[in-house]
Amino acid sequence: MNAQITRLPILVLEPHGRCNCRCLMCDIWKSTGAAEITGVELERHLEDIARLGVEWIVFTGGEPLMHSDFFRLCRLLRGSSVRLTLLSSGLLLTRYAREIIEHVNDVIVSLDGPREVHDQIRGVPRAFDMVAVGVEVIHRLLPEFSITARCTVQAANAAHLRATVASARQLGLGSISFLAADLTSSAFNRATPWPSDRQNSLLPDLPTLEGEMQALMEAYPCDGFILESPAKLRRIVSHFRAYARLDPQIAPRCNAPWISAVIENTLDVRPCFFQPAIGNLAGRSLLEVLNSPSAIRFRNELNVENNPICRRCVCSLYRTGS
Repeated sequence: MNAQITRLPILVLEPHGRCNCRCLMCDIWKSTGAAEITGVELERHLEDIARLGVEWIVFTGGEPLMHSDFFRLCRLLRGSSVRLTLLSSGLLLTRYAREIIEHVNDVIVSLDGPREVHDQIRGVPRAFDMVAVGVEVIHRLLPEFSITARCTVQAANAAHLRATVASARQLGLGSISFLAADLTSSAFNRATPWPSDRQNSLLPDLPTLEGEMQALMEAYPCDGFILESPAKLRRIVSHFRAYARLDPQIAPRCNAPWISAVIENTLDVRPCFFQPAIGNLAGRSLLEVLNSPSAIRFRNELNVENNPICRRCVCSLYRTGS
């Protein structure tokens, strides 16, 4: 793969670093910083975003809707054919329903289980019901607006995967995807990786997870509602088995550092959520950071198969023809 980036199909933006949930598997909500990507800062990079042929911009967090002027960021980017996706806890969908429909293309809400399980994991009373009302309000305004779900698998919901799928259907969501909880990295506002006792608290009971995943796959729908293939669902089990040293650590097939980038609210630029930053946008253009000597050296030296961060990674982003 070419270490010089001339096209960047996917760009992930973290507008700010705060969240309105208290999730068991994340430390983002502990952030008290006020740093955020301003409209003025984003405007500086619009030319590079166009030049790089960015096709899909994903707003992540924290909760992007807590940004002081989130929809201005959207307006700056909607002048092109770029798809704008909002990753959201869903707690503010009702408040911003009309603006969401106007300014973004689709929403992916976090769904951690059926009602009681979801609320326990999110650490917010009635979190599930707030998501349900928000989805209903948006679909009442625009029935065809796409809202899908993402579930992070961990100890508290490993026995409830089928119930989570059923809940997503009941909420009127278009699909659901599953991702293993990240136990070991320094991503998601962790100053350092978690100590072993915190990691182990999120490790699912493996027989329970294996049985539930097998049952889910045996009832696997043919309508595409679950986005992962059975092979990718089995990889979630293998990920946790590898953490428990029962299976080897095998990196996913991934070319994220060559076809995407993550811009954090501090203006640090990462090649993905998990690898260290390759530069900072303060006083520099996006193209300058992506193709700086240190960034090119990183991509030249990165061997996904053998890299210890990649081998423990819960994600997989692979795109051909880029």
